[in-house]
Amino acid sequence: MNIDIKHIAKLSRLRIEEGDMEKFQTEMQNIIQMVENLPDVSDQSLGVDRNNAMELRRDEILPSMRRDEILQNAPKTAAGCVVVPKTVE
Repeated sequence: MNIDIKHIAKLSRLRIEEGDMEKFQTEMQNIIQMVENLPDVSDQSLGVDRNNAMELRRDEILPSMRRDEILQNAPKTAAGCVVVPKTVE
C-alpha cells in the first residue's frame, strides 16, 4: 500500500522534512494494518450488562486556580483571555 505522506502533510498543514518521509510512511502503514486487523464487533456485545451496573461518580464542584494565576503563564492576554494567532482566513 502506498500512502502519500506529502499530500497528507499538505492537507493537515504540517511541514515534514524529506528525511522523515519514509519513517512517517512506515508508521502510517503500520497504523492502517493494525486497524484492518481489528476484530468485528457484534451487535450483541454492545448491550448493557445488567449484572455489572456502571456507577458514575458524583459531579462535584472543586476549588481550582484563579484566572489571573493561570493567565500569568500566557505569552499574551486580552480581556481575561489568552490571545492566540489567527489560524483561519
